[in-house]
Amino acid sequence: MEPRWKGKALKAKALAEPMSKIVSQLQSSLIQSDAHGLLAGCSVLIEVESEQTDLLDRACFGGRIITAEKDKDWFQLGLEEAFYLCYSLKCLKIAGDDNCPKNDVELWQCMISKKSTFPDFYKAYSHLRMKNWVVKSGSNYGVDFVAYRHHPSLVHSEYAVLVLSEGEGEVNGRLRLWSDLHCTTRISRSVVKTLLVLKINKNGNGATSPSYLEKYTVVERRVTRWHPEQCREDHMIVEKRTKQREALGKAGLKTKFLQNHDVKLKQGLVGSIQSLSLVRISLIFVSISLIGSCCLMVLF
Repeated sequence: MEPRWKGKALKAKALAEPMSKIVSQLQSSLIQSDAHGLLAGCSVLIEVESEQTDLLDRACFGGRIITAEKDKDWFQLGLEEAFYLCYSLKCLKIAGDDNCPKNDVELWQCMISKKSTFPDFYKAYSHLRMKNWVVKSGSNYGVDFVAYRHHPSLVHSEYAVLVLSEGEGEVNGRLRLWSDLHCTTRISRSVVKTLLVLKINKNGNGATSPSYLEKYTVVERRVTRWHPEQCREDHMIVEKRTKQREALGKAGLKTKFLQNHDVKLKQGLVGSIQSLSLVRISLIFVSISLIGSCCLMVLF
């Protein structure tokens, strides 16, 4: 499925300012300002300056919270977004309820206590983010995430993402039945998105520390509707054969028309020849009659 840009000039704008460059600028800005976040429920609140507000918005991290303060802004980050900035980009420090910054392991355990599937979801989120996809919540579409090629204001999302845990029974057991797969595919297709299934396999490693993330593997599976003309043969070959059949059909009709026309012409010629023969015979009889009449007049 090709990306659906929201304007003619927006593709060029996205190419001129790649997402990797914007994220790098955000990382540098947060490191310089020694940014801190506060863990609140199932989200992280971060107080930033106007420059960082613009970078967070352009990099698509979290959402802005409107407050009465004019000099600084507040952003609300999801658990995966906050841990990505903290653990992967090393540009954010997060404090708990005691206002003390937590190290990576403590924060990891705290995230798991709030969301049991956090290790799998974070692995999927970071997997896509490291490939420069913009990843946002997919709750509106009945999936875990939606993936954008660039900022959502420039392009529509291309993938509806489901995260599955490999080899863990029914902990995150979806698409176990054919009806589940059929319904999810239909929903994704109705909103013009391709269903992307990410299977997370821990390979026998636990989830006690974020250091185990490097040993996790991600298997990508794109699920789309089956089109016979696209899957069994190249669509160009099918199109070429269709045109050949149409051309042969037209040629056959033309030949049949000419044959019928020739028969009619021959029938017309035969009829004309027969008419001429009858006229000739009639003229001969008339001539004989005239000669006979002249001879009788001479004799008498």
